[in-house]
Amino acid sequence: MSTPEELAALALDGADAPARLASLEKKLAADRAAHFMPEQSGEVNNHIHTVYSFSPYTPAEAAYGAWRSGLEAAGIIDHESVSGCEEMLEAGKRIGMAVTSGCELRVDAAGTALEGRTINNPDSDGLLYMVIHGIPHHRRDEVDAFLASLRVSRNRRMAEQVGILNEILADAGVPTLGFETDVVPISKSREGGSITERHILYALAVKMSEAYGRGASLLNVLKTSLGLSLSDIMTKRLSDETNPHFLYDMLGLFKGSLVPRFFRQPDAAECPSVKEATALADRVGAIPCYPYLGDVGESPTGDKKAQKFEDDWLDLLFAELPKLGFRAVTYMPPRNTKEQLARVKSLCEKTGLMEISGVDINSSRQVFRCPEVTLPEFIHLNDRTWALIAHEHLASLGGPGLFDAESPLADAPLDIRLDIYARMGRKMDPSRPVSIKDAARLEGLWTD
Repeated sequence: MSTPEELAALALDGADAPARLASLEKKLAADRAAHFMPEQSGEVNNHIHTVYSFSPYTPAEAAYGAWRSGLEAAGIIDHESVSGCEEMLEAGKRIGMAVTSGCELRVDAAGTALEGRTINNPDSDGLLYMVIHGIPHHRRDEVDAFLASLRVSRNRRMAEQVGILNEILADAGVPTLGFETDVVPISKSREGGSITERHILYALAVKMSEAYGRGASLLNVLKTSLGLSLSDIMTKRLSDETNPHFLYDMLGLFKGSLVPRFFRQPDAAECPSVKEATALADRVGAIPCYPYLGDVGESPTGDKKAQKFEDDWLDLLFAELPKLGFRAVTYMPPRNTKEQLARVKSLCEKTGLMEISGVDINSSRQVFRCPEVTLPEFIHLNDRTWALIAHEHLASLGGPGLFDAESPLADAPLDIRLDIYARMGRKMDPSRPVSIKDAARLEGLWTD
């Protein structure tokens, strides 16, 4: 959890990327003057959300926060958006920390062996989340063009859901929301970002806070007017005048209790077929990844209920993933048990799928760190991150990616390719990513 002091330290001035990057330069200069250098933790996190989907952090703040937390590498992943990627990559260069970029979207499993199942999506059977990792930078516009129509459809559904929520709020006698006046302004939708249910809930948290403050009056409205059940810890958090995470805590409460009352299922215009999305990733030279969720208990942010997902039919899932075009599996070590992840690791090895790790940061209550990747059973995930970094930066310069059919390594076993790319990634100078060419020359993967 970030403290108020830590949150303040990460804040950068500026309404656009150039201004935020200029503010970052000033922060870094102040850090150098104060002889501040974070202790390297040996950790990585490839799944950090930003304000281009939902997060307390702009891309530059996310990179700066990851660095201050001691991460050796970080990755930006936003829902249906790649609009923050360039800012975070540039921030990484200025900081001297390796950064990778991608996006997350929902796809339809209709016509596959996964059709109709509860997969890795708590809200929709038959729809699954996927991540496109390591997008070559010169192909990002193609991915954005694909995502743009999905955002239009999503925004239409978000506006519809606000209308449904407003009926609930009006019946309860509490303030209602305006989609254009309350929800859209707290998003980056006009700059290529997406709008999610979290934006709606955050807007509602702001509205409730303005109307009822913190403590008894607010708690009374939540319990009696909206009929919400509050745990002792949530009651304490919403009564604490000094709680810096107050709005995110209320969002978490709303997500677990209100969303089921106004949620409407997305349609095909918002969720393309899984094969269409994996084909896009392959076409641009990115890595299509399946995010393993697994049967879960309480989530790190407290906004997901305990629920069963893929574990009862994991063998079937892994048999199907390569057929659907997936090249990798991504997972979050803090979310699952060692037994669950040992099984996933074994199945990845069996089916030839790359492993990628990351923890989805979208709340100020979360920290950027992921100490689990320093444990012996997960240490290989660090190497996989460096392989991912080398893949993205080399492919962005026109070199071969990890899964490039024309690569000199195309016929090499995946483990060999991953080791070579990890070696290249570690040799790259993060402040000068073009130096990946020097590392690739040594491996016979780049000629002038």
